[in-house]
Amino acid sequence: MTSGSAPVKEYGMIAIGSGSAVSVLDSWLRTHPGERGAVIDKDSPGGICLTRGCIPSKMLTSVADVIRTVQRAPEFGLSVRDVRVDFARVMKRLHDHIDPEIEAIRQGLSQAREIDYYPETVEFVAPYTLRTARGERLRAPRILLGLGSEPRLPPIPGLAESEPLTSDTVFDLRELPDRLTILGGGYIAAEFAHIFSSFGSEVTVIGRNPRLLPREDPEISEVVTQELGKRVRLLRGRTPRRIRRTRRGSLTIDLGAEDGQPAEDVEADRILVATGRGSTSHHLHPERGGIDTDPQGWIRVNEYLETRQPGIYALGDATGVWPFKHKANYDARILHEALVNGRRIPVDYHAIPHAVFTDPEVASVGWTEEQARAQVPSSELLVGRYEYRHTAKGEALGVHHGLVKVLVRRNGLEILGAHIVGPQASILLQEVVNLLYTPDRSALPILQGLHIHPALSEVVERAFLSLRPLEDPPARSPP
Repeated sequence: MTSGSAPVKEYGMIAIGSGSAVSVLDSWLRTHPGERGAVIDKDSPGGICLTRGCIPSKMLTSVADVIRTVQRAPEFGLSVRDVRVDFARVMKRLHDHIDPEIEAIRQGLSQAREIDYYPETVEFVAPYTLRTARGERLRAPRILLGLGSEPRLPPIPGLAESEPLTSDTVFDLRELPDRLTILGGGYIAAEFAHIFSSFGSEVTVIGRNPRLLPREDPEISEVVTQELGKRVRLLRGRTPRRIRRTRRGSLTIDLGAEDGQPAEDVEADRILVATGRGSTSHHLHPERGGIDTDPQGWIRVNEYLETRQPGIYALGDATGVWPFKHKANYDARILHEALVNGRRIPVDYHAIPHAVFTDPEVASVGWTEEQARAQVPSSELLVGRYEYRHTAKGEALGVHHGLVKVLVRRNGLEILGAHIVGPQASILLQEVVNLLYTPDRSALPILQGLHIHPALSEVVERAFLSLRPLEDPPARSPP
């Protein structure tokens, strides 16, 4: 960045990042006529969810879901020709949807009368004072840090030279890899394994953790392992030692012997790194602005999302807590209340739900069984389990896998956690999520309410109806 003593442009509020932070800035400007704001984003406008996250990835998982459904046609007595994937058309459909939205946001920011848009990098030079890549100095008493996150490459010799894909760059692919190796075993890895295996790539997933989806309840991740493992090669508890490019142009991932597993080489045409995302705060030099970060670079905030500097806030991925768009939107609502309505409300993350759009789909909220055991005496815990295949709709859909698991406090029937793996898991979970935002978080509305028969939601109802002490052996789901 250039240096110098350029004049300082004064703003009422600056948003760094063009995702959820912009909604707060917009609301603030509407209630403060005559003020000006600035939006700064070095990346395509719209935020990670639109440009390289939730929306483009779900456009691909939706295609993958259709492919898997068609491939199951013989189970229903249907004869369908083999599915042929036109990868170029699939990716064109994605960009035909995403690119116009990005451009519309760019035009909106560029033409807004009360907003100056800076599509460039920026850094702090002093508290409340920023300098852009072109050397312009900006200052505001209110700054929103909606920094997002970025992929992290593990320190594997030869990885950078292999020109790996990441969850940011994978959407630029124009040719389907014949052999794709995914490094990682979490949400991103599971989703892209589903996508590319359904498209026809030979997919290998290499994860350091012995479990796929290690943050999920073990019973849930085991179902995903069994089902996804039928279509994808899963190498768990393995760490690549180095990556080499062969004379033929393909890639060799060298896996050393570990934990009783023999050394082996995995061949691939492309590598997709899905080992996690990290903070982008190093681009910003927050320390110059008097802003604290944790050892991983995430912005430290209090319960009101405010940094050590009054008036400077961080939201969404920038804090390193629950990196989901719906959580970022929640943070934006908290800041809207504080900055627009003058009501300081502490954040409450007790029931942040999430979903993994792999095959089978996963959705979860609250504590896993292990977390519940660590917080509540086992004698006070009830657990309920029910399998999809023992409901009328589950049987009609031919769901051979699928499970709902719920954890409840015995006294008061307070819901502590719910975990679902199977078709429409993200939709089925919402019934539970909504109850977790009531004063007593009780399961009684599910137990006493009527569920449509035969609808898939009965599997959630029956999981709660099967509640039993945690120490008892799991009950078999009756037909």
